[in-house]
Amino acid sequence: MSEGLDDEEVQETVDTAIENNEVVLFMKGTPVMPQCGYSKRAVGLITQHREDVETVDTLQNLEAFREALNEHSGWETIPQTYVEGEFVGGSDVLAQLDEEGDLAATLNAENADADESADAGAANEDATTAPDGGSDEELDAPF
Repeated sequence: MSEGLDDEEVQETVDTAIENNEVVLFMKGTPVMPQCGYSKRAVGLITQHREDVETVDTLQNLEAFREALNEHSGWETIPQTYVEGEFVGGSDVLAQLDEEGDLAATLNAENADADESADAGAANEDATTAPDGGSDEELDAPF
C-alpha cells in the first residue's frame, strides 16, 4: 500500500491546518468513515457544538503525521484537536470538557454563551417550585 503524502507534505498539511482553521481535528479516517473509536468519539463530541471543523485524515501517512503533530503538541497520539492554533487534546480530554460543560466554550461554539446562560438560569431556580408552578408549602399532606 502506498502512502498518500510524503513527510514534507505532511508537515506542510499539519502546519497549514493548525494555522488556517479555528478548529481542526487530526483523526484516523474521515467524519463519515472514522477508522478508530477514539476518532469517532472526538468528531462526535466536536460536531455536537460546531459544524465548521476542519478534519485531516492522518492515515495518509500515519507515522509522518505522528511526528509532525508531536512537534506542535508534544504528543504522538491521534486524534488531536486544535482550537485557534492551540492544542486542546484527544478524545478523552474532549469528553472531560463535555462532561464538565466546558466543551462548547473551548471550541468557541456560537451556542456556548446560550448554553452557559441556560445553565445559570436553571441553577438559580427556586428548588421548592414544583413543575406545575406551585410550591411545596402549598401542600396539605398529613405526613
